Amino acid sequence: MSRQIIGHGTWYDKMAVQIIERERKLGRSLNLIRTEMGIAASGFPHIGNLSDAARAFAVTLALREQGHNSEMIAFADDKDGLRKVPAGLPESLKKYLGHPVTSIPDPFQCHKSYGEHMTLLLLEALDKCGIEYKFMSATKVYHKGLFKAEIQTILLNAKRIGEIVREEVGQEKFLEALPYFAVCENCGRIYTTKAYEFLPKEEKVLYVCEGMEVKGRWLEGCGYKGESDYTKGEGKLSWKGEFAVRWKALDIRFEAYGKEIADSVRVNDRICREILGYEPPAHAKYELFLDKSGKRLSKSAGNVFTPQTWFRYGSPQSLMLLMLKRFVGTRTLDVTDIPTYMNELDELEKIYFGMKTIKDEKEKAKLTGLYKYCWALKPPKKPSIHVPYNLLTFLAKVAPKGSPKKFLIQKLQQYRYLKPNQKPNSTLEKRIEYALNWIKDFQEIKEATIEITSKERNAIKELIEILEKEENTEKIQNAIFNIAKKHEIPPRKFFQTLYKILIGVSHGPRLGPYIITMGRQNVIQALKRALS
Repeated sequence: MSRQIIGHGTWYDKMAVQIIERERKLGRSLNLIRTEMGIAASGFPHIGNLSDAARAFAVTLALREQGHNSEMIAFADDKDGLRKVPAGLPESLKKYLGHPVTSIPDPFQCHKSYGEHMTLLLLEALDKCGIEYKFMSATKVYHKGLFKAEIQTILLNAKRIGEIVREEVGQEKFLEALPYFAVCENCGRIYTTKAYEFLPKEEKVLYVCEGMEVKGRWLEGCGYKGESDYTKGEGKLSWKGEFAVRWKALDIRFEAYGKEIADSVRVNDRICREILGYEPPAHAKYELFLDKSGKRLSKSAGNVFTPQTWFRYGSPQSLMLLMLKRFVGTRTLDVTDIPTYMNELDELEKIYFGMKTIKDEKEKAKLTGLYKYCWALKPPKKPSIHVPYNLLTFLAKVAPKGSPKKFLIQKLQQYRYLKPNQKPNSTLEKRIEYALNWIKDFQEIKEATIEITSKERNAIKELIEILEKEENTEKIQNAIFNIAKKHEIPPRKFFQTLYKILIGVSHGPRLGPYIITMGRQNVIQALKRALS
């Protein structure tokens, strides 16, 4: 009996069905099902920030495929204060620590504020990836009083919220202070104020600017005592309450979250139910992207891998593949992984267009569905010209200085990726540009990591010895055959191993001529790296 395939066969389609069933049981309207992602505006957006959007939007698309109207809210936390000067930014920003990021001047002098600059960097990345969103700025939302009713409910129930926070995370801070940060009218900081009394009739909060520890450093308050009108954006809720308010006020039905904020989500779920009387959205927890040293990608620490960096060397769709191929599990990541995802996207495209056969129908549906979501369900009508990324970068490395692009096109014609006199289409043009950028910035490319048998290891060592002496393309080609037979390896398998090492896939141009084009020493070094 065949197994049922839901939607496009992916996790996102299953999640959409679960959300719909949950909403029906809750008796809520299905006229518009909103998902949400948050935009942190305190530093350069990194790859992990984009993952929020990619995953929420994939669920939005899946909901639409189930026949429901759905939209994704991209909510910028640009009312938050600056906690630390991110690495690479001027130390002069220290004087703005604790200030809302939208009240800090843009150090690059191209946007209205620091917060707007950082927010638009991420929105630019969303646009490139084809992610559709309805943008909302916390600064504007608070200023317009859109959360007015919910904020009032939170402040009226501040004591109970303090107890919930203590019960869930052991923090007693909000037993003494209201879960609200006023912007100090005197010094402009938001993280140095303590809200101590709520005046419901006046719609104001009384506060004192007494200082606060932020990121292990004490921010001295100015001592000012004042009042904040919460209906006019003169402050904001703490995270222990703000998520819940957003979910209720904006009627959010799904939001994924990283495990680093799991405590905040748990607290807000309870506040949403017990204080605001709204069942919180369905959640899905994902884990972090780490750099190769095992450290979490972080704006403030300086190990920021931005979407803009990815777009210099790889396509937006390959970045979407990184985000969508697996939902759970921590992943290590750096720029050297981009070629792998570019090649993997090619493989998905072959499956989608029937150029590669997958017998298992469920697996085929999942992989073709994943490909479609990488293109925001707007895949191309015909496959692109698949040239392995590694091959392009090796060619870029040996290309003449004056006309590298012309050299690459000639070689692609010679290797039959292009017909004689055929010009590359826009997709291949862009891939050539990625490869040229790579060699300009890095010089080397990481070869594919593959399992090498002891027989193959000895055969590769012998091939290296021959390449150190031999320059004739035909003799090199024949030597590969002879070495394979000598070491009792099927020649086809040995060629596949060499292709995987040198260009990342199991087939490619005729190896003898290609090795000479690449430069024998470049090939020798690549083979030695594979053996190490």
